[in-house]
Amino acid sequence: MLFIILSVTFLYCILIVVFIFGFENVKIFSGKSLVEKNEFSILIPFRNEAKNLPNLLHSLSELNYPKHVFEIILIDDASKDNSVELITNFKTHNRKLNISIISNQRTSNSPKKDAITSAVLVSKYDWILTTDADCIVPNKWLQILDAFIQTKKPKMIVCPVTYPFSKTIFQNFQLLDFLSLQSATISGFGIQHPFLCNGANLVYQKELFNRVNGFVGNDNIASGDDIFLMEKALKIFPKQVLYLKSRDALVFTKPQDTINDLIQQRVRWAAKTSSYTNAFGKLVGILVLAMNAVVISSILLTIIHALNVSILILIFS
Repeated sequence: MLFIILSVTFLYCILIVVFIFGFENVKIFSGKSLVEKNEFSILIPFRNEAKNLPNLLHSLSELNYPKHVFEIILIDDASKDNSVELITNFKTHNRKLNISIISNQRTSNSPKKDAITSAVLVSKYDWILTTDADCIVPNKWLQILDAFIQTKKPKMIVCPVTYPFSKTIFQNFQLLDFLSLQSATISGFGIQHPFLCNGANLVYQKELFNRVNGFVGNDNIASGDDIFLMEKALKIFPKQVLYLKSRDALVFTKPQDTINDLIQQRVRWAAKTSSYTNAFGKLVGILVLAMNAVVISSILLTIIHALNVSILILIFS
């Protein structure tokens, strides 16, 4: 038993060291001042998001980018509240913004994937950006993306997402947890084994979406509009799926309100993991699960005096 505990801990420590190296290996992109060249279609699926949409829409209106070279497509998934009315009123008062609302065309078991597919079909521009209705985007979002595209020539760009700092312990717990996922995401790219991304800030060419047949093959799984698409992209364009490490690209999203909401979110995330094709991602997941099991079992073993307390302290350290 002691051998297993120490072996798992040792392997986990190696993983963390590798991730630190990978994180540092992805350099911060400052973005030179370039003449705007690229055009963007921003896709936002929503359902009953009246309480969140005002903040998102306001942040979109503050984008520091020529208004005639990006569009905002909001996809309504049968909302029962006044979300559509709210967007319509906003559109009336912000006529310089190219905003359209379409209805989701359900064809699969995944409403969000259907919504994105529906919007891609009517989008005007070459670059697709996806975010969520409960997000706030930075005002230099399109600027930094345009500079990154011109400089790095990617096909898909994975961008950072975080929660805002809060005074509550529960929300800051989620922030710390979420930052660990973001760090692992960056580290994966740094060691040339990307395995995570987030649909709240994901960018790709329409050509890529069509080339990989969108979400065909995993549209029976409700979630995973981000990672499954990235896995497909990596098979065709392994060197052109890149991470944009920049504060100017950082999108803020909202943490879960209750413990039950958090559990349900993690259940949704867990439901798709068996369909992942990324071997490295599965290996990381198994090792993290094993390390958590070691911590819990070590506490229990220490309580019944089957394990020396110094070993427990070593594991926590």
